[in-house]
Amino acid sequence: MCKINPCVDFAFKKLFGSEENKDLLISLINAIVSEQEQVVEVELKNPYNLADYRAGKMSILDIKAKSESGRWFNVEMQISEDYNFDKRAIYYWAKLVTEQLSEGRMYKELKKTISINILDFNFIPDTPEVHNCYKIINIATGKDDKLHDIFELHYIELKKFTKQHDQVTSALDRWSTFLTRAHELDKYHIADELASDLAIVKAIAAVDRMFDEEERLVYETRMQSLADVESKIASAEEKGREQGLEQGIDKASKAIALNMLSKEIDIATIVEVTGLAKNVIRKLLTKPVGPYNPNQNI
Repeated sequence: MCKINPCVDFAFKKLFGSEENKDLLISLINAIVSEQEQVVEVELKNPYNLADYRAGKMSILDIKAKSESGRWFNVEMQISEDYNFDKRAIYYWAKLVTEQLSEGRMYKELKKTISINILDFNFIPDTPEVHNCYKIINIATGKDDKLHDIFELHYIELKKFTKQHDQVTSALDRWSTFLTRAHELDKYHIADELASDLAIVKAIAAVDRMFDEEERLVYETRMQSLADVESKIASAEEKGREQGLEQGIDKASKAIALNMLSKEIDIATIVEVTGLAKNVIRKLLTKPVGPYNPNQNI
């Protein structure tokens, strides 16, 4: 059974953002995009590097890649609920577009940029679809006339994936099975529906041997941080039912930030985890740091 959860962003980054696993990233991208957007080769623009993570240069663990046809991709795994993720997804898409301009290109040379967001929580309401794709269309005609074909954004909501092995038919089904049930998968006994996909077989075999001792410590710290966030948000929600949900979540977020500051975690990562603004976190630097208390005055 896989002991590493590939949905944890640090693990996801190494599994799909490493040079030796570019074939897995290609397979994942091709499982999501249309037949017209299929890629043969990619160049990683921010490959996994433990030294960068230690130096705080990899606080946001997205994957940036460029295909052989010039198209750009941003792939991100988000395990914690973030109800403003739509705005964040647009922001990261826009950043990748502006990075193309920073290379000295003219506007006419901008290439199509595709954002792929894999979420381990339900986000898009009123639809059971696991995969939703957004493009810019002409409202009058309801058609995609290719005039603004540079934009494409995908959401994969893993919590909506409920297929059993015998219902798996597509490459996206296979990757969704891997991401949601890695803890059930055994590299020595792989279901026929998955065993036919060499990329899935490689991912199952790779996921438990991809960390050295230091990386496993980082992974476990990240797991604990995510668990702390979930626990404290749950506590805040319970208290919020008595004192006001918004106030409770705000206090929990600040308490989490204080705890992270005490561990000398960089501000960019704290912003990512808590959703607090940088100026709020900087003000917390003057606060006494101690164990979390939902009644404390923050």
